[in-house]
Amino acid sequence: MLSESVPEQKSFLKNPLVYSSAVVVVVFLAVAFIMYSRWAEKRSIERQADQQRAEKQRQQDRIAVEQLGGKKFAILDFYANPTAVHKGKSAKLCYGVSNAKTVKIEPAVEAVWPSASHCADVTPVETTTYTLTAEDAEGKTLSQTVDIEVH
Repeated sequence: MLSESVPEQKSFLKNPLVYSSAVVVVVFLAVAFIMYSRWAEKRSIERQADQQRAEKQRQQDRIAVEQLGGKKFAILDFYANPTAVHKGKSAKLCYGVSNAKTVKIEPAVEAVWPSASHCADVTPVETTTYTLTAEDAEGKTLSQTVDIEVH
């Protein structure tokens, strides 16, 4: 009979595939951890930046509301530019109100409405005193006048 040679079985631990696979898995886990931690840090920084932007916007909005009269009912401004014109020439009549429901100017000029800043063109034929009257939702009124001199 032929003698059969039985191949020697290698130990599992002597297989290089086991070690190289383990190294690949460890490297993959390390890279995945680094990528995740950088992503989480970037997300945290973006959240902080968003919160800071939102707070800055709230502050700017608060300042704008205060500059426009806040919650109080008021005539912010009423003026003519220029205050003196030659006969037949026009001037700008500008006004600003806060929290007004209605606005009117006497003598009547082009359409006016409640606004923080609005100008209307006027062409007076003689020296004229214009009166701005604003009314709020509760029926309170405020008035202010401005003169335009005609030469």
